[in-house]
Amino acid sequence: MLKVGIKFQVARAMQFSGSARAADENFDYLFKIILIGDSNVGKTCVVQHFRSGVYTETQQNTIGVDFTVRSLEIDGKKVKMQVWDTAGQERFRTITQSYYRSAHAAIIAYDLTRRSTFESVPHWIHEIEKYGAANLIIMLIGNKCDLWENRHVLFEDACTLAEKYGLLAVLETSAKESRNIDEVFVLMARELIARNSLQLYGETALNNLPLDSSPVLVAQGPTEKTHCTC
Repeated sequence: MLKVGIKFQVARAMQFSGSARAADENFDYLFKIILIGDSNVGKTCVVQHFRSGVYTETQQNTIGVDFTVRSLEIDGKKVKMQVWDTAGQERFRTITQSYYRSAHAAIIAYDLTRRSTFESVPHWIHEIEKYGAANLIIMLIGNKCDLWENRHVLFEDACTLAEKYGLLAVLETSAKESRNIDEVFVLMARELIARNSLQLYGETALNNLPLDSSPVLVAQGPTEKTHCTC
């Protein structure tokens, strides 16, 4: 049954990719974002909330790769976001790795109440560098910030890691309390649009574009600062 489930997920994703091209002709941009990280860090809850604004307490583990789609309007541009939600378990790695190459950006999620999931972030960065396209944009999110009293990962540690690896941004999120979910994808969309514009118009346009390439770091908690300048 497990093998059948995996084949179904992959076939459904492939079918969607073909049908989406025809449906996206009226959009200015179509971006594919892959969401990765250890198992049970809340990736599916983040995607579900982004899609519909709904939070479900109990989620089944993702089998292979699943996807969602949402359209945004960014500075007058119509942007369609395909978000590929990947399984964190080791046995699905060969399946999820095949999706890295077609992604425009990656979001790595960790659970800020579980230090081990944060310590896995360099591994996921290595996976992206090994299997993804060159210069793929990476963002880091610390999920479950509503459980701040159980925090095992300091926001400052995430800032340091983001600077070390040149990540776009760090944001702390909570699907349960609707914190920073939309902000993650809007920020990513803005950066992708900006970089796409650079490719279209050349480096001479650099000074005329509102690039979001500096790290934007946002923490969440009742007594914490909300911005960190690196």
